[in-house]
Amino acid sequence: RNFDALFRPQSVALIGASIKLGSVGYILGRNLRSAGFGGPVWLVNPKYGDIEGHPCHPTVADLPSAPDLAIIATPPETIPELISQLGARGTRAVVVITAGVRGEFKNMMLEASRPTLLRIQGPNCVGLLLPHIGLNASFSPQPLTGDIAFVSQSGALITGIIDWAKARNVGFSHVISLGDMADVEFGDLLDHLGADTKCRAILLYMESLTHAPKFMSAARRAARSKPVIVVKSGRSATGARAAHSHTGALAGADAAYEAAFRRAGLLRVRELGDLFSAAEILARHPTFTGERLAILTNGGGAAVMATDHLTHSGGRLAELSKGTIAALEEVLPPTWSKGNPVDIIGDADAERYHRSLDILLKADDIDAVLVMNCPTSLTSNIVIAEHVVETVEAHRRTNALTKTVITVWLGEAASQDARALFAGNDIAAFETPEDGADAFMHLVNRARVREQLLHTPPSVPEFTFDRGKADEILGGALASGRSALTEVEAKLLLTAYGIPVVPTDIASKPQDVERLATAILADHASCVIKILSDDISHKSDVGGVRLALESAQEARAAAESMLRRVAELRPHAIIQGFTVQPMVTRRNAHELILGMSVDPTFGPLMMFGAGGIAVEVMRDTAHALPPLDFNLARELMQRTRIWSLLQGYRGHPAADIERIAECLVRLSYLVAHHPQVRELDINPLLAAAHGLVALDARVKVVDPTIEPRVRMAIRAYPSEWISDIEVGCVGRVRLRPIRPEDKALYQTFFCNVTAEDRRLRFFGAGQKLEGSFFAQLTQIDYAREMAFVAISRDSGALLGVVRLVVDSSYERGEFAILVRSDLKGRGLGWCLMEHVIKYARSEKLHEVQGLALAGNTRILQMSRELGFSVSIDPGDVAIHRMTLDLKSSAL
Repeated sequence: RNFDALFRPQSVALIGASIKLGSVGYILGRNLRSAGFGGPVWLVNPKYGDIEGHPCHPTVADLPSAPDLAIIATPPETIPELISQLGARGTRAVVVITAGVRGEFKNMMLEASRPTLLRIQGPNCVGLLLPHIGLNASFSPQPLTGDIAFVSQSGALITGIIDWAKARNVGFSHVISLGDMADVEFGDLLDHLGADTKCRAILLYMESLTHAPKFMSAARRAARSKPVIVVKSGRSATGARAAHSHTGALAGADAAYEAAFRRAGLLRVRELGDLFSAAEILARHPTFTGERLAILTNGGGAAVMATDHLTHSGGRLAELSKGTIAALEEVLPPTWSKGNPVDIIGDADAERYHRSLDILLKADDIDAVLVMNCPTSLTSNIVIAEHVVETVEAHRRTNALTKTVITVWLGEAASQDARALFAGNDIAAFETPEDGADAFMHLVNRARVREQLLHTPPSVPEFTFDRGKADEILGGALASGRSALTEVEAKLLLTAYGIPVVPTDIASKPQDVERLATAILADHASCVIKILSDDISHKSDVGGVRLALESAQEARAAAESMLRRVAELRPHAIIQGFTVQPMVTRRNAHELILGMSVDPTFGPLMMFGAGGIAVEVMRDTAHALPPLDFNLARELMQRTRIWSLLQGYRGHPAADIERIAECLVRLSYLVAHHPQVRELDINPLLAAAHGLVALDARVKVVDPTIEPRVRMAIRAYPSEWISDIEVGCVGRVRLRPIRPEDKALYQTFFCNVTAEDRRLRFFGAGQKLEGSFFAQLTQIDYAREMAFVAISRDSGALLGVVRLVVDSSYERGEFAILVRSDLKGRGLGWCLMEHVIKYARSEKLHEVQGLALAGNTRILQMSRELGFSVSIDPGDVAIHRMTLDLKSSAL
């Protein structure tokens, strides 16, 4: 909303302009006037009649007309009234430079902006720089014009990155200082920048988030179309907190951010220098062809350093084919390395570099080349650099350059001119072998997260859950005033979601333990008893667990001993009794932990890792945001060390990976469906080659009507919108939200849509029908978009789809509909439209809109019959706009 005024203003006003040299108001005015902005720049300050020959107006009311964008650098107490005046005058975007706009002033400022939906960047920010239109509304130097957007919460970093970029000939499309983020924040900007064609990559410096669901939605959308790179400060834990579960104790704030960035498809880098190098490599090499890297060098030691860093970071060297090695043999001395890295020896001259690089750029077994040079007195650094540039340019001229070329010229002053030469010829240049390897891995990791973002997971069975039983268990605990389920209740909760558990009974006294143990030992070799107390979460800490008890008498004695020990260590703990269960042992089984905790920013956070009593010592865990599918569950597992053991080793068979993944998926549904759950552990989950079983579980609960749970950062699959209908001669149809695995159905569906219907749907020849296109259609964010598919209950074929994309304010949505060409006019489109309108109403949207070509008479007529108003679009007479006011209309 109103971002056109912020990023495409036709006029600008500076309120707080000054004649005082060095003041913020003076520097802002100088930058606004000198950067090349084509529209009027008006100055406002009642103290001056003019500033350096430019008229200065006393108040906002005295301006010639309403500025599209206003820059404010006045005291905090003046801000709310200025916002009110500007909004009433017609301004729709403001950058507040002023610091100290907090508390009452901040609230008053936001209240003043609401009636006109005026957008506020800041306060306490450096400003806004838009080099494409010559706008420097900041007190920072003017950057070069380019296609990288930089968004930062730190104003100090703005000037630093601009200086860094100029030295490397890297330009920006946007430089945006967020400041205190009273209004405009990361989610808003990712929404805008993700769709801005002037911006090819987005760099973020982040300290905190204010609206995680909006951020996740916008980030996932932006990352599908361009690289989004983030450096997040404050990675260390702020301090351990008391937690009911291992999961809560192990999940720090940074784990949640890491999980969020990974899920959104963002490339996270650890240090500010990495952000710069990522920007460098992405500025030079927007495309990426593969992970096979060749290193060309005149120094073996430097090559070893680069190789070590590459492999430590998860990269790999290319294996040179016999043909490539033979070609190199013809141009290199006998003492060259005979493999990759390609060490062409310390006396290598420019011609040797040229011939070697030319061969590597032509080789089919290589995707990228890291060219390194260690300075020697035998030949000139700059001459070698010139030959490398000429070689790359020769391949560019013939459109034969399909590989990434990265350069590392070691040394300071001696190699500075060479690096400048590379930068001037659009070749990434770095100073150390480690920097070069890191740069290549930035490309690799960006490609990996994008592949995961667009990956279609395997089909997920339509799980059945007993949600009613789960609510009954959770409600019973809350009704009795408890904040934790008993072990038996926790296991019953897991059973309601299809997670296998070991049978468990409760004994109130040692005598009852003996009785239950007798029954268990009739079918099992041994049993386990555990203390049962709401006051003791980690039972093993107080000797509250006894394993492998082989007789009922031994079990009773163990219970009596346990009571004495617990009374000594936890004298105030209230003991409800004991749990008694069979001792489950499985050959070559692994002890795993699955869990969930609630992060204050991102909400529910899943955990997987190595389990057992040493879980907090081993700390072999990984985290992910729910909901999970099988693909996401496997990726979560792969980020732990125990994953390698689960694959099988030295005669130990592989664990049942699919069953573990299914357990994670089921657990994520439990988390999504029940906001009462605040912490949950399954520890250990015993996983073997054939099946798995949960031996212990603990669950912390809170009444969500009293203390609402932080909203899930990613919306779960809305299964409540599945319905079965009968459509005339079409037959039995299931309407349901689209799923990622519908990609194959979608591809078949388009085979049954005529070219003319595609033209009407896409306003032209239609999209290129390839995998990434279908992935974008089927992998949607249910928090911002909905697509309902009509599936034949008889054949399973996709018959039609209606889509609704909602704006960032979540007030209006735009629909589009497409029905298989041979089924048009049979009522299916009507049913789909009714379904999506009902959904829009349930989401409390204000309005649903759609666009149609004038020749698409069928959709225009149906829209009128459904209550839409139809008008010619002001921007194009060939397009009609259909609008349904949901606040006043009814089906």
